[in-house]
Amino acid sequence: MDELFEKLKKILAENLEMDEAKITLDAKFRDDLHADSLTTYEIVYAIEEEMNIKVPDEKAIEFVTVRDALEFIKSQKS
Repeated sequence: MDELFEKLKKILAENLEMDEAKITLDAKFRDDLHADSLTTYEIVYAIEEEMNIKVPDEKAIEFVTVRDALEFIKSQKS
């Protein structure tokens, strides 16, 4: 599996206090993972710290699925 996806799953599992196995690329942050706005902010901050990237607020609000976040991370890493 993709190394960045594994890192992202770990971040999400820690912040959402859930099993990594339940986190899929197509999981929706609000509907499937039950992330509220505060948790979403904490996740974005953790992504910035762990991945050493900056996620602009206007970009972060576009993250609907885990795949959306991963694609953005990959675009910043290349």
